Amino acid sequence: MAYKTVLTIVTEVSQTQGQIDSAVAVARAEDAHLEVLCLGVDRTQTGYYYAGATAFVQQEVLDRAQDEARETEKAVNDRLSREDIRWSTEAVVAQIGAIATVVGLRARFADIVVMGHPYGSGRGQELEAAVEAALFEGQAPVLIVPDGQKVNLTPRRVVVAWNQSDEAMSAIREALPLLQRAQLVDITVIDPPAHGPERSDPGGQLSQWLARHGVKVEVSVLAKTLPRISDVINRHVRDSSAQMVVMGAYGHSRFREAILGGATRNMLEQAEVPILMAH
Repeated sequence: MAYKTVLTIVTEVSQTQGQIDSAVAVARAEDAHLEVLCLGVDRTQTGYYYAGATAFVQQEVLDRAQDEARETEKAVNDRLSREDIRWSTEAVVAQIGAIATVVGLRARFADIVVMGHPYGSGRGQELEAAVEAALFEGQAPVLIVPDGQKVNLTPRRVVVAWNQSDEAMSAIREALPLLQRAQLVDITVIDPPAHGPERSDPGGQLSQWLARHGVKVEVSVLAKTLPRISDVINRHVRDSSAQMVVMGAYGHSRFREAILGGATRNMLEQAEVPILMAH
């Protein structure tokens, strides 16, 4: 499998310059077509306007969202006109609650979605909604590139977070082209269950499958010596100088992770290297 259609979703160019650079880099490296969805967010719904708002107010907000989408598209066109890749842009307006439908439809026909960090200063909730829409409605792998990081599609070392879940296996299958290029893939298992299906050989079957695909692989079995799984993964990434993480996304419900926290949300908040996720 190859990545021949790359999608990225932009809501504000000033906040996503690094994201666009990363998407361009992926498209160039893969000789792929880059699609940029320029999203204007219409907030005229519960939580974003007062009860009894007039049609004039609602139309004004809609017009503003359309202007934002067009301005974003123009800025992206100016930015991409200097690149030597195949690309296209589309300006779309969506209500915050309808982002899943709009993004999911486009992500369904993308081989990989490249996004920046969805949390932090200046990031609206529409970025988190776009990431989740690509994962759930689009069923696409999402490559999250933290601020200040560059994408290396021939990484020296990749950490694969393996917990035997369907989500982790989906991410590994989607990442296979990258894993085959890596110098070393580190299957990282944290506190494997004593009575699990891989109790005598954690990560063994996965390493055998990957090796048959030409992946150079080793297995690291780690104890959970820090409060959160994400802390252990990030420490291992630093200690091993890994350049990318591959992991499943949202093993629990999105609502539970949003309220109580979880490995997916914590990794997205604390990402230090690019992360390829799939659900």
